[in-house]
Amino acid sequence: MTHNKKDSLPKTLGMRDLVLFTVSAIVLLETLGSAASMGPSAIFFWVFFGITFLIPIALITAEVGTALPEEGGIYVWIRRVFGNRWAARAVWAYWVNTAIWLPSLYVMLNGFVARLFNIELSIGQQITIGLTLCWLTVLLDVIGLKIGKWVPNVGAILKMVLFTILIFGGLQYGMNHELANEFTLEQMTPSWDEGLKYLPVVMYGMLGFELVSGAGGEIRNPQRNIPRAVFLSAFCVLLMYILATAGILVVIPAGEVDIVEGLIDTLTLFLADIPGGETIVMALGLAAIFTFFSNGATWTMGCNRTAGQAGKEGELPSLFGWTHPKHGGPVGAAVAMGIVCSTALLLYGQVAQSSADLFWSLMSFSAVIFMLPYIGLALAFLKMRRVEKHLKRPFKIPGGQPVAYVLTVITIAILSLTAFLFSYVPGEGPQWSVIIGVVVALAIGEVVILISEAEKRIKRARSHQKMAVATEK
Repeated sequence: MTHNKKDSLPKTLGMRDLVLFTVSAIVLLETLGSAASMGPSAIFFWVFFGITFLIPIALITAEVGTALPEEGGIYVWIRRVFGNRWAARAVWAYWVNTAIWLPSLYVMLNGFVARLFNIELSIGQQITIGLTLCWLTVLLDVIGLKIGKWVPNVGAILKMVLFTILIFGGLQYGMNHELANEFTLEQMTPSWDEGLKYLPVVMYGMLGFELVSGAGGEIRNPQRNIPRAVFLSAFCVLLMYILATAGILVVIPAGEVDIVEGLIDTLTLFLADIPGGETIVMALGLAAIFTFFSNGATWTMGCNRTAGQAGKEGELPSLFGWTHPKHGGPVGAAVAMGIVCSTALLLYGQVAQSSADLFWSLMSFSAVIFMLPYIGLALAFLKMRRVEKHLKRPFKIPGGQPVAYVLTVITIAILSLTAFLFSYVPGEGPQWSVIIGVVVALAIGEVVILISEAEKRIKRARSHQKMAVATEK
């Protein structure tokens, strides 16, 4: 049930799909609440890390993605220069992060549902909803991108609508009311003590330009469309984050921003005084709920295709390489992700006392793992520049090897700092549940890789045996 030929995959993703897919993956509504909690200094962080991190990682992705536009994306890129074992480790971290992060996303969605409909949801009810959405995401992934791509496409458009309302609503509100926060140079100067607590979430909201390359074999004209989509997406992402964060801070004091429910509170303040305001807020709230689901669907589509390619090539267990015979959807990787997602929901649901606790536990755990493949990507980019000088690069970052070295060092430094701050919160100390979870997840990954290597040895032995029998005959 696998597709062995690269050309057998349908070319379903055009330029519009790439941009919308990438925006859907990177722009996270939940990130706005966390960023706004930092106060006006969040504006500084968006701009500073937009320049020092978002632009470098976008440039790196555009170059490598056009040089190697193959199904599997980041897995293929790392394997090219570091070999099968490191590629397998990277793709495991990439995949398992999404499987663990997915339930945190649906916990956030539950917070929106409760706030929007003014109801109380117990932890048990939240977990039930999360499990339902988890397996609906799996189903969507299995049916293939020809149909599935419309979920991230619609989700990205709805995000743009919501962000536009936050931006212009904040401007209109600020012209007629007293500002909830002062946007002075002093207020926008970073407060490193409190800001460091939420800074990792800002960084988390800037990753994902490489995701669509997981479906590299399904992209039309990737050499031309990938760099264009990356740069257009980067511009949209940074502008939307900066202006929408400011929009929230215009109406809600930084100390009162609810990380889970801040968006609904802001929309209510913007629209409460206009005719039909409650209905509009309800409609926009439903749109926000859909964007949460679409965000999860987008990441599973990219990650499962990356893991699926590794499974086909024997770097992950063969289960991961099981694909739909007609649509090419990564059946094995998607089902495995559904199982891990469900397990994480059930386990963390036993210890969390509230939706915020559950959200932070799951997100912090997955985020540390999430940084690791990107460190591998940056190192692969630099080594590829050094050892594969003659590789055709339709897009190449100007400045030669010195610029490539600087971009790599900056990117790795920021990724490492982000991982550290997720596992060590200033003022609170080490987050042992996060650290232990990361160690366990990576250890499981080593076992998974050993299983896949054992499978390869068994297949080789059977192949040799068949050849020996055929020779004797």
